[in-house]
Amino acid sequence: MLAALLRKEALEILRDPITLAVAIVLPLIMLFLFGYGLSMDVEHITVAIYDQDRTQESDRFAQAFRESGYFAQRKNVWSLREVNAVLDKGEATVVIAIPPAFGRRLAAGSIAPVQIIIDGSFSPTALIVSNYVSAIVNQYSTRVAEARLTTLGLKPIPPVRIESRVWYNAPMKTVNYIVPGLFAVLLMAFPPMLTALAVVRERERGTIEQIYVSPVSPSMFILGKIIPYAFIAFCEMLLVLLVGTAWFDIPMRGSVALLLGVSILYVFVTVGLGVAVSSIAKTQVAAVLLSAVGTLMPSFLFSGFLFPIATMPYIMQLYTYAFPTRYFNDISRDLFLKGVGLEYIWGNVVLLMIYAVILFLVASLTLRKKVA
Repeated sequence: MLAALLRKEALEILRDPITLAVAIVLPLIMLFLFGYGLSMDVEHITVAIYDQDRTQESDRFAQAFRESGYFAQRKNVWSLREVNAVLDKGEATVVIAIPPAFGRRLAAGSIAPVQIIIDGSFSPTALIVSNYVSAIVNQYSTRVAEARLTTLGLKPIPPVRIESRVWYNAPMKTVNYIVPGLFAVLLMAFPPMLTALAVVRERERGTIEQIYVSPVSPSMFILGKIIPYAFIAFCEMLLVLLVGTAWFDIPMRGSVALLLGVSILYVFVTVGLGVAVSSIAKTQVAAVLLSAVGTLMPSFLFSGFLFPIATMPYIMQLYTYAFPTRYFNDISRDLFLKGVGLEYIWGNVVLLMIYAVILFLVASLTLRKKVA
């Protein structure tokens, strides 16, 4: 009986090339759009110099920014009006205002204040830029202090020496963080919608009534719907995994077999959500809208894909546990970046299992009520 249902569903999918195109082409398009378009890396920051001192020392200070590799000097400004203009027009992200007597103060061993004006329109970028500026200024100040001690015949010995080590994502590239999380989002974007459309389409055509009067049990019917679309979703995962790691050169430190095993569980969850959506939606348009609002949008906002969950209000952190994307997102990133084993991710795996069982039972009970 199950084999006949699977054969019927497979024939319907093959007769609908649009479904296959959505399942294969759109995930790849989203992969490249997010892989290239979404980046938290800040480079080539435009900077304008407002040098009121115009000495060799003030020029060396400005040169420290140009040599850092993060800042690109756009222009010099010569008045406060020009400072406002370059920031208002977006011609510069940072303005470095060097006051008069800057060089004289440094030569005298005094503190030389410098004003850094940052465009804070987009706060995440402004925070990163502020950290870059602080690091460059501290490095320059250390160099000046060491030169001063050397002039006095003293050996500069810094009391604290930092030896930084970045684990898991040593190059600190955004794409290494985005792409593993994107697997969870893509699998939540299309399989639920395709599954919901398949069930609602049968309801609109009236063919589902034949299932109601047939000896097929609700559980068997649900399996007949879930398995084909779970297979498509798993092939989608393999394709995205292959292209994502090969094209973007994402390091895979964990077990590929473990990732694929958990992916099978996750795709059953995603298509199960599609069946749940189909029990509510009466039309295909409603199914698409409910899938987008109920699965796709939460996977972006409440999975930790874009925004760290720890930074959310406590109530919203509790809310994120309602979405399975959170669990698979953590699993994927832990396997890719940290190379952990099952002993570290088993909690999220168990939660995905519970999620899958609950969805299957709810879908079966809903269909049983319709048959009754």
